[in-house]
Amino acid sequence: MKKRNHKNIEYFTRNLTTVFGIVLIWRGMWYVLDEVDKLAFGGSGLATAIIGIVVGTILLYWPDRDLKELEKL
Repeated sequence: MKKRNHKNIEYFTRNLTTVFGIVLIWRGMWYVLDEVDKLAFGGSGLATAIIGIVVGTILLYWPDRDLKELEKL
C-alpha cells in the first residue's frame, strides 16, 4: 500500500506541475499579446480578438483537417 501511495503522490505532483506550467505560459502569452495589441492596434481589442479567433480555428483544424475539438465545447 505504501508503494502505491507513493506513486499516487508522484502522479499528482507531476500533473500539478504540468498544470502550473501551462497556466504560467498562458498568462505570459496573454500579457505579451496585450502589449502587441497596444502597440499595433492602439489598444483596440476587437482586431486582435478577430485575428485570435481566426488563427485559433486554423490551429484546431490543421492537424486532423476537422474541427471535432470544438464539439467538446
